Amino acid sequence: MGEFKKLERKFDARLGVYAIDTGTGREVAYNDGERFGHHSTFKAFAAGAVLRKHSLGGMDKVIKYSSDDLVDNSPITEKHVATGMTLRELCDAAVRYSDNTAANLLFADLGGPKALNAVLKELGDDVTRMARIEPELSNWVPGEKRDTSTPRALAEDLRAFVLGDALGKAEREQLTQWLRTNTTGAELIKAGVPKNWVVGDKTGAGSFYGARNDIAVVWPPDGAPIVMAILTNRTTKDAVFDNKLIAEAASVVVDRLS
Repeated sequence: MGEFKKLERKFDARLGVYAIDTGTGREVAYNDGERFGHHSTFKAFAAGAVLRKHSLGGMDKVIKYSSDDLVDNSPITEKHVATGMTLRELCDAAVRYSDNTAANLLFADLGGPKALNAVLKELGDDVTRMARIEPELSNWVPGEKRDTSTPRALAEDLRAFVLGDALGKAEREQLTQWLRTNTTGAELIKAGVPKNWVVGDKTGAGSFYGARNDIAVVWPPDGAPIVMAILTNRTTKDAVFDNKLIAEAASVVVDRLS
């Protein structure tokens, strides 16, 4: 696992990687069972769980909220306080723009973080621990178990929603479209895979320790999809992340699987 160790040294960071070629079953794993803050990656699962609960037919339900509900990093929801937003629009905002208020409203629809955790348990994930809403859930510090997961667990959850049978076909296609048109991931996994590969991803960033994550399903033009989760943090509390760490780790994954 020399290349990943080198990346940890180069970026003064802790790195966790899990990837699987769904065609061959070949895996790439490094610290794949270690806990990291999951940060905003959960928004892909929140949208998946809402689709699972309502199906596409129920996604036009309007959710009303007030300016008191707005939290930091809510570029879409802050514009629609007067009218409210549909569940479909909230999922779009949470997945494609990582809108925090949208994510909290999805949590509320599901019954809170523990309800989303219960959905993941149904899918076989007994590792991920969701406890708080935004923005507190991004306050990971070393030793914290709340709002954490592992690279392997997050990749398996994403695979269940996007490629498995956690959702019906129409709902799966909708979630996939949101992930493929994400606006926040250009410098992460997408930057580390060949240009002609299609990437559907959900990013995450923590408040402390330079935490930065990306989870993705990647479609090579001539092969089966690859599911990938790359989770990182740095060693000091006020550190800032460097997106190149995730891009370079994704590039190593591609080399290993090709």
